[in-house]
Amino acid sequence: MASPVQPAHPPHPQLAVSAAIFRDGKVLLTRRARSPAKGFYSLPGGRVEFGESLHQALSREVAEETGLDIAIVGLAGWREVLPAAPGAGHYLIMSFAARWVAQEPVLNDELDDYRWIAPDALASLDGLKLTGGLDEVIQSAARLIAA
Repeated sequence: MASPVQPAHPPHPQLAVSAAIFRDGKVLLTRRARSPAKGFYSLPGGRVEFGESLHQALSREVAEETGLDIAIVGLAGWREVLPAAPGAGHYLIMSFAARWVAQEPVLNDELDDYRWIAPDALASLDGLKLTGGLDEVIQSAARLIAA
């Protein structure tokens, strides 16, 4: 008897975190090197592990993906990514505003480019593919950073 095919993603929503990291008035955008969202610029982050707080997960994911130390300011917003096709993932992403504290970006194999961008320049970034809702999260995070 053949073994059942394992789904690419769990059959339930996955909790994830991301960070809008600000340094000298600019926010860090990173480009995904693999799915989901391969080739799109977004915020660094990833899945929350069982037993891990959102802040612990965010600090861990940012350190793993970029090597940066951050100070988390607060929740900037959230986004739900529904499966676009059979076998695709369902994610609830909690996005936080954060300040850069130390280190320079050193990307892991999940990312292949980064840019520090002024939040008000996002609309004029022709040719850059951005993940959905990115501008809204960054604008909300910028307000938290400025407060």
